[in-house]
Amino acid sequence: MISAIDHVIIGVADPDAAAAELTERLGLDFSAGGRHPSTGTFNRIAFLGESFVELMGVEDPELAKTSPIRSAALRAIEAGGGLASYALLDDGIEVTVEALRAGGSGIGPVTHGMRRRPDGEVVEFWLAMPERLGPDAPPFLIKHAYVGSEWGIDALAVRRAASHSLGSPAILARLDVATPDPAGLAADYATQLGLELWAVADLAVCTIGPHTIRLLPSREMEVPAIVVIGAAVETPRTVEALGIRFDVEPVVIPVPVL
Repeated sequence: MISAIDHVIIGVADPDAAAAELTERLGLDFSAGGRHPSTGTFNRIAFLGESFVELMGVEDPELAKTSPIRSAALRAIEAGGGLASYALLDDGIEVTVEALRAGGSGIGPVTHGMRRRPDGEVVEFWLAMPERLGPDAPPFLIKHAYVGSEWGIDALAVRRAASHSLGSPAILARLDVATPDPAGLAADYATQLGLELWAVADLAVCTIGPHTIRLLPSREMEVPAIVVIGAAVETPRTVEALGIRFDVEPVVIPVPVL
């Protein structure tokens, strides 16, 4: 029941400054964000259709260490910034986790989370995490409460139609992750999440819904990760920033019906 990449988390020292940099250099607009009161982190969010890029900062390191996701962000920040982890969307997360745990996965139980927006609205979600998180580990699972200004039916339609400063709406297309051992990490994905990645030469590939995940040998990657974004642009563009690379590739963006 895993259906897509939900979001990519990039650990940054200053989410506001990082958001401004990506808007200026890439044309990606960050229109949402807020705070995770119980885990000492805050963020800025750029919506890419129904997926998003999250720039996560830490304001209370000790509190952040109590959460695997926030700990991964803290480690990324301490290393100079970069990919912390990413989430896979699963609207049947309870059923999936029960089946995975019965099959021997070490994934943890489903837990409730929330983010408080600057306007006071609470965004709710549910998470399930493998034993370890990080760019060199499998991602985690998430389910959203489909209500409110970001996740309600009307809000999702607005997100799909919203144009970024790069000149069009944008979608998440692919995530490339560097690893010393693509086959070994692919095996962890299978054990922890039940995902089957196919070996293609010396890399491992998985397609989930509209998205592609590629695990590539570190020796072939100049950066630890690449976030590939699709947009209705005439020419591709590439920006190295925040410890990773962002590629914008020309694609046909369907016109949403509002």
